[in-house]
Amino acid sequence: MSNENNEEIELFDYMDEESESRKIPVNKKEKTGGKSGRSKKKKKAGALTWVGRVAATIGITLALIIVWLYGVMAVLVYGPSKTAKNQFVLSVQETSAIGFLANIFCSQEEIDAIKAANSIKDTDEVTDTSLVSIDTEDNSEVPDIEIIDVKGSTYSGKLMKIKDPSRLFVGTIEGFHQGNGQVVADIAKRYDAVGGVNGGEFVDGETTYTGMPIGLVMINGEQVNGNNGSTYHVTGITFDNKLVVGNMTAEQAKQNNIRDCVSISNSIGPFLIINGEAQDVSGTGGGLNPRTALGQTSDGSIILLAIDGRMANSLGASFSDLQDIMLQYGAVNASVMDGGTSTQMYYEGEVINTPYSPTGPRTCPTAWLVK
Repeated sequence: MSNENNEEIELFDYMDEESESRKIPVNKKEKTGGKSGRSKKKKKAGALTWVGRVAATIGITLALIIVWLYGVMAVLVYGPSKTAKNQFVLSVQETSAIGFLANIFCSQEEIDAIKAANSIKDTDEVTDTSLVSIDTEDNSEVPDIEIIDVKGSTYSGKLMKIKDPSRLFVGTIEGFHQGNGQVVADIAKRYDAVGGVNGGEFVDGETTYTGMPIGLVMINGEQVNGNNGSTYHVTGITFDNKLVVGNMTAEQAKQNNIRDCVSISNSIGPFLIINGEAQDVSGTGGGLNPRTALGQTSDGSIILLAIDGRMANSLGASFSDLQDIMLQYGAVNASVMDGGTSTQMYYEGEVINTPYSPTGPRTCPTAWLVK
């Protein structure tokens, strides 16, 4: 009995040991598989946590930027400087995209009052072309085209001075339509022009058609846009190459011997100088924005001006600033073209100013070009 019992105990011990030896690997495999699954879940949860943290950081950053911008605008509007408030209201109101910002802080009545108190007044005066005497002498010391950097306390830009005014003309897209126009560079290439700037006003509001001009447009004496009988705010060049600015109908434009012209409303493109006299400026003379202007000196030279704006190194210019620049360079007649993202100056195959637009200059229906 005792021997048998001992043999049975030894046998069971051996079986237990053998069983345990077989179980160990199985248990290890099961444990290993469990750790792998938990590891994958942990990695997935970690990735989701990381994405959530990034999203939260971006959201908080955007919220802080919005709060900061709101604070800056509030300081400008409610701060002690009335000029700063006026400049803020005027600058944003002159844009189609962010004009609503002024309405957050001011009533429409207050906005209208600020606009009226800070502008260049319109006039019924029209250019007297006899005051311009075009220099026909062959002066080789004066460059045919001169590019000049201009800079002020709030702006920088480019000025193009053209000795021969007969080289200036209005270029257009192939056909006006309810759609997109073209950038100045492409309009210039269509005419094989060496340079130019953007031209007159176009449809821009709830619906924008940069291929459809507003007001009178004339090409080589032919009226290509505008209604007969309506009075327009006109800037044109005559058949004897003299710049004419003034409020007139299409018929009056023809009587004034105008060859090419565009038009733009006074609130967007006021007359700066007529017959050597600077037009009356109220207050700041407009907000700070990208600007385009056109002028002529007493010897007939043409001045094209493009001021950059809405950037850290160039906030922009007021209408009063443009007037000062034109007077500085001898303009006796000058007016403002469309501005903002439309402002662009093209010369010898490239845009030489810095238009305010991440996607490049805005398309337009018309441009002032140089042969």
